Amino acid sequence: MKKITGLMMLLAVLGLALIFPGCEKKESTQAEGETVKAGFIYIGPAGDYGWTYAHDQGRLFVEKEFPWLETVTVESVPEGDAVRFIDRLVQEQKVDIVFTTSFGYMDDTVKAAAKYPDVKFFHCSGFKRSANMGTYMGDMYQIYYLNGLIAGAVTKSNKLGYVGAFPIPELFRHMNAYALGVKEVNPDAEISVKWTYAWYGPDKAREAAEALIAEGADVLAFTEDTPTVIEVAEEHTDKGKMVYAFSHYSPMQQYGVNSTISGQLTDWGVLYRQMLLDYKAGKTDDLTDYDLLYLLKDKATELGATTTEKINPKYVDMLKGISVDSEDFGSISVYDLVMKRYDQMMQGREVFDPFTGPIADMDGNIMIPAGETASIGHLFAEMMYQVDNFITPVPQQ
Repeated sequence: MKKITGLMMLLAVLGLALIFPGCEKKESTQAEGETVKAGFIYIGPAGDYGWTYAHDQGRLFVEKEFPWLETVTVESVPEGDAVRFIDRLVQEQKVDIVFTTSFGYMDDTVKAAAKYPDVKFFHCSGFKRSANMGTYMGDMYQIYYLNGLIAGAVTKSNKLGYVGAFPIPELFRHMNAYALGVKEVNPDAEISVKWTYAWYGPDKAREAAEALIAEGADVLAFTEDTPTVIEVAEEHTDKGKMVYAFSHYSPMQQYGVNSTISGQLTDWGVLYRQMLLDYKAGKTDDLTDYDLLYLLKDKATELGATTTEKINPKYVDMLKGISVDSEDFGSISVYDLVMKRYDQMMQGREVFDPFTGPIADMDGNIMIPAGETASIGHLFAEMMYQVDNFITPVPQQ
């Protein structure tokens, strides 16, 4: 949905534009000058500076790039209550396309797609599709793994903390990739998780981060939609207790210039641009098999807590000075290991993927056999477990 020229452009200009096909039947290809109207359903406020902010930057980018595109947004829509908001987009706003931008909207998107067969629906991060409902994701699990390599190397307490929003495959995929990176460089390190059960809940995120630090964690990572965890780490660092952190979704280093080492960034503009172009070209008549999954090699995700540096310059020399033994590369600095793995994953999953077995869950069950790489279906629909260097249990569903 945006012509990507780098993450700087993404976060500076990028914006999500939703194409809203109207309720009346459309031709499979549109006339060159015909307006396309897209609606975006957001889980939080566009100003959360996390997930929703990144999506909205993508929307803004495509809206600027495509003169034929008009977009509408609805913010802070509760999961489980999206259909009535979609009703308004379709019936009142006459959208042609609806983008639902949170995993928890999956079943509501299925219902809405059945209700409005002449509208195209695209659901972010899910796995259910139909004739007029496709899926898309710019997934960061590869970047989480790289951050895990760093985290395992810098911890002094061997206690790492993770603040998670909801126990769903997306979270387990990211957490497990991070944990596998930790384990690769530091098999003795253990990870504790605190769940907030909120995508946007700064108070809950603060409480969880503080609790993890109180339990001895000196490195924090998270999957929720605010920079709160980084702010907490920075407050402790400023008081003399070093707590490292990794940012998420958007460039958050400004919230923790002394504590943030790196992070993961997503350029949703790349995906929105492609989906809109596919729609315009008549390639979305049947979305049953439409699953637009972009990874690092597709330039949908990037390593870094800013748009200009993969690692906070404060910590580059430190990481170059920490050596680890790698099965693939022998004795190597953590910095070089991160960059070599980065280069491998830029070439594709077939060159290197963190989810290559043997990988066991917390109970010792082999979830990914030796020599096998997890399927996309396993990662996106079946991964409801934690790997074996977590010490807090998986919540009961």
